[in-house]
Amino acid sequence: MKRLLLLSLGIFSFSLWSCDSGSNLNEQAFLDSLNTASSNSSVISDDVLESILQQIPSPLEISVLLKESGTNYNKEFLNETDKISSYNSNFKKALNLGVYGTDLGYTNIYEQNQDAIFYLNAIRDLSDGLSIGQFFNFGTIKRLATNSRNLDSLLLITTKNFNSINSYLQQQQRSNLSVLLLTGGWIEALHIICQVSQKNPDNQELVERIGEQKIILESIMLLLSFYSDSDPNIGDLTKQMATLQSQFENIQITQTYAESTLEEVNGIVTITNKSTSSINITDEDVKKIAATTAQIRDYIIN
Repeated sequence: MKRLLLLSLGIFSFSLWSCDSGSNLNEQAFLDSLNTASSNSSVISDDVLESILQQIPSPLEISVLLKESGTNYNKEFLNETDKISSYNSNFKKALNLGVYGTDLGYTNIYEQNQDAIFYLNAIRDLSDGLSIGQFFNFGTIKRLATNSRNLDSLLLITTKNFNSINSYLQQQQRSNLSVLLLTGGWIEALHIICQVSQKNPDNQELVERIGEQKIILESIMLLLSFYSDSDPNIGDLTKQMATLQSQFENIQITQTYAESTLEEVNGIVTITNKSTSSINITDEDVKKIAATTAQIRDYIIN
C-alpha cells in the first residue's frame, strides 16, 4: 500500500485512489484512541493517525491516471486561486490548502507550469496563514513542480514535508488541521475524477476508481469523528460527508486473496501482490456521488 503523502507540492492533500486495502490499521490503538477521544476529542494518537493516513495514497496518482487515459487538461475542474483572500478561518484555510495541493499536482502532471506557479503561491499564502510555512522550501518545490520529470523527487519532498507538518500539528494539539487538509485534498481529487468520468462514461477504470473511494471515505469519517462533537465546523462538515458516504452504500467491493509472490527483475527481488478486487458500481451511483461531492466542494471553496 502506498505511503500517504500529500499532494503535490508543498502541501498535502491526499488522495484518492486505491484500495488494496489490506488495511494496516492498528485496531487496538484505534479503540484506545476512541476511549481517549471521549474525554478529550482533540487528541488522536500518532499511531492511529499514521495508520489511517498510510491507507491513503497520493492524489498525484489520480492525475497520472487521468493523463494516461488520454484526458486533456481542463482548468475548469480546479479551484480558482483568487479566492484565497476569502479564506479567513483556519478551518477554511486548512481545507483549501488540501484542495490547492491536489490542484497543484494536477497542473504538474499536465506540465502546466504557469498554472502550477499560481497554485504554489496560493499554497504558500495559506500555509503561512496556518503558521506552517516554515516547513516548505518553496524554491525547491517550485523547481520540482514545474518539471514533471521530477515527479519522484516531488513526491519524496512533499511526503517529508507532510510528515513534518503532521508531527508539528500534533505537538501543537492542532491535528484537526491535518484531518482537514486530508479531507479537502480528497474531496478535490474525487471531484476531478467524477467530472472526468462523466465526460468519459465508457472508461470503466475511472468508474472503478470512484467506487474504490468507499474504503478511503470510511477512514476519513473515522478521523472526522474525533472532532465532530468539539468543533461545530467539523461537525457540519461531517454531516455533509455522511451524506456522501450514504451514496457509496450500494457499491459492493469484493476482495479475492491470493498469496503474494517474489519475483526477480534485472537482479532486483520484488514482492508482487496477487490479490484482486472487483467493484460493482452503476452509472446512477456515479451520478449521485458526483453530485454530492460537488455540493461539499462548493461548501469548502466558497
